[in-house]
Amino acid sequence: MREREREKEQQEWPRRRVLQAGAAIAAHMLVQPASAQEAGALAPVIAEFASGQTVRPGRVKLEIAPLVDNGNVVPMRVTVESPMSAADHVREIAVFNEKNPQRDVARFTLSPRSGRADVSTRIRLATSQKLVALARMNDGSVWSDSVDVIVVLAACIEPPESS
Repeated sequence: MREREREKEQQEWPRRRVLQAGAAIAAHMLVQPASAQEAGALAPVIAEFASGQTVRPGRVKLEIAPLVDNGNVVPMRVTVESPMSAADHVREIAVFNEKNPQRDVARFTLSPRSGRADVSTRIRLATSQKLVALARMNDGSVWSDSVDVIVVLAACIEPPESS
């Protein structure tokens, strides 16, 4: 009796492995092209903001909920590690998205007199997407952070009005 159970268990094991591997491959195929498409959608606006500078990760912290129930009003905060002195300060903070009709979410101009590189606002999100926050420092360097946000109830779904 035990031998039959062992044989059955040994037959089940490879089938489970095949199913797990198939599911993993399918998930990879579905997610991978989307990631490549997303990166391509933001690349031109990031390059334009960076003006030829290398965009480095770090110093910037984009705070936004990773799961949003309603895309109509989404609180967002961006902070940048900087002493905000005359020698080292943030000049500009920009937030971009990949799927809203307008790629520019927000832009903020700062100076040493700002005291802190800490801005917050509420935004609208058309659908689940990636947001990127960029900070241009007074030395010209550009720093970034990004967050993937899942939106349950979308906003901004109407196409922009043509002039």
